[in-house]
Amino acid sequence: MGKNDRKLIGGAGEDIACRYLEENGFEVVDRNWRTRSGELDIIAHHGGVVIFVEVKTRRGKMFGEPEEAVTPAKVRRIRQLASEYLATVSHSAEVRFDVISLVLDAHGNLLELRHITDAF
Repeated sequence: MGKNDRKLIGGAGEDIACRYLEENGFEVVDRNWRTRSGELDIIAHHGGVVIFVEVKTRRGKMFGEPEEAVTPAKVRRIRQLASEYLATVSHSAEVRFDVISLVLDAHGNLLELRHITDAF
């Protein structure tokens, strides 16, 4: 699988994750927020909470569950990026970190979606 394939799968997963969040009452306020340090997949608001959502999408489970790719190093980077994001907006809301894990079939159809709240 090439880099473009991974980007397409990742983008499809983020689209599905955004629809899922919006259908469940979340307000998606930003996607793919970038700095030189990296990127936050989705930033959402729900019930006065700012939620940073890491989306992991895979075709099949031959390499394990998608959420297993959220390593301790990735968690540190997401927390650092969240701090950078929060420094750019004025608010006093509670913060939470979620993971949405998606498994797609070979045609890009959703087989499984898990929303792990307060993941780290």
